[in-house]
Amino acid sequence: MDKDIKIDPYGFREYDARWIYKKDINQAGIENLGKGLGTQIIQHTKKKNPRVIVGHDYRSYSEEIKKNLKKGLISTGCNIEDIGLSLSPTVYFAQFNLDADAIAMITASHNENGWTGVKMGIKKGLTHAPEEMKELKDITLNKKFIKGIGNEKKIDNFQQIYKNDLIKKNKINKKIKVVVACGNGTAGIFAPDILRGIGCDVIELDCKLDWTFPKYNPNPEDLKMLNEISKIVKDNNADIGFGFDGDGDRVGVIDNNGVEIFSDKIGLLIARNLSTTHKNSKFIVDVKSTGLYLKDDTLLKNNCQTIYWKTGHSHIKRKVNTEKALAGFEKSGHFFFNEPLGFGYDDGINSAIQVCHLLANKKKTISEIINEIPNTFQSPTMAPFCKDEEKYQVVESLVKKITEIKNKKIKIDKQEIEDILTINGIRFSFNDGSWGLIRASSNKPSLVIVTESPTSDDRKKKIFDFIDSLLTETGKIGKYDQKI
Repeated sequence: MDKDIKIDPYGFREYDARWIYKKDINQAGIENLGKGLGTQIIQHTKKKNPRVIVGHDYRSYSEEIKKNLKKGLISTGCNIEDIGLSLSPTVYFAQFNLDADAIAMITASHNENGWTGVKMGIKKGLTHAPEEMKELKDITLNKKFIKGIGNEKKIDNFQQIYKNDLIKKNKINKKIKVVVACGNGTAGIFAPDILRGIGCDVIELDCKLDWTFPKYNPNPEDLKMLNEISKIVKDNNADIGFGFDGDGDRVGVIDNNGVEIFSDKIGLLIARNLSTTHKNSKFIVDVKSTGLYLKDDTLLKNNCQTIYWKTGHSHIKRKVNTEKALAGFEKSGHFFFNEPLGFGYDDGINSAIQVCHLLANKKKTISEIINEIPNTFQSPTMAPFCKDEEKYQVVESLVKKITEIKNKKIKIDKQEIEDILTINGIRFSFNDGSWGLIRASSNKPSLVIVTESPTSDDRKKKIFDFIDSLLTETGKIGKYDQKI
């Protein structure tokens, strides 16, 4: 039997697990993953029959994968409560609503078709961080499984319970016309209903479920998806456009003129809006985010603190939790709202709702509101190919190189590097507030590159050219997914 189990060790990533199904993992591999996760849940909860919420996204093979994962979980003694077709935040919410011990969500989020994965968590509102992933990998690959007898039950109509919870807490009294784009992903059966339910006038774009993703992957960082939303916003004279990813935990935003607002700037708008009623709050942002938080007048006036932290939904979620922050914002569109606004996990629809509240509170368009914060020139998130087994060493070598450039006071576009942050890859910044970032992607064989300048578009490009030349010198970098 052992020789039939296929499970590529590289699929265990920093805070979730992702594989190309059948190439890197097969059904027996998924079952073993279930045994590993079940064992881990039992060891952590110290319960013989912990209750585990399970859900799946709308890919053609997700139910098959869920069936095998559940088989593994049940064999260790876990009692499964299957809520069916879900978004990741629906599963997170279910753990609170049903007071369960752990969760497992079958999704590859926005990755291309062929990919599968599992987002997992034990402590409510948190998902696995690197130490839990390392432990899970060890249990699974070394077959350190507990044997037990578990069972399974289906929870009917949970989609509606989740929708109702968001609707009843968030009614707005201003008719906002919104474009809701789902890229044919699972959010299509959730987002339009919820936004209509709170009082928005909804225009649907690609909300019909289609696991072939006929137009593009549901990814709010994908320029194709953003351009399409932009067109529909302008055609319909809408107030705002929202783009949701495949498992509904992220959102992208297009303003009333059809211009993308990067999520870190939306986060800043929301933080400013919240800081007036929640003074002395903390906000967590990831290292890919704009530098504007640190010098923002409204946040400083309201005595709010911003902490830059590691990119990744699990890292930011935990930091929001440990720092008791009011909210956390990630450049990729993951937003986290702590009590009293949410349970601390990332929910793209709740994030869109917070933007609707912002619009309802002010008698201004979203483009007018965004113009209240200083303009900066931001690159999109760029991902050049780099092998999984090489990416961390490549980044390490670049950290050394850039530190050396700083120490030698070598100038880039007539500026010296003033500050370096190495909490996650390297973020190097200059006196005028410009910065560049190089880090390894946590869920793909690639690096992640971002640059920003409050001074000029040209400086943003020059910083990218500097990074690009360093990457070329390594000889270990392939094609970019997108490039400025």
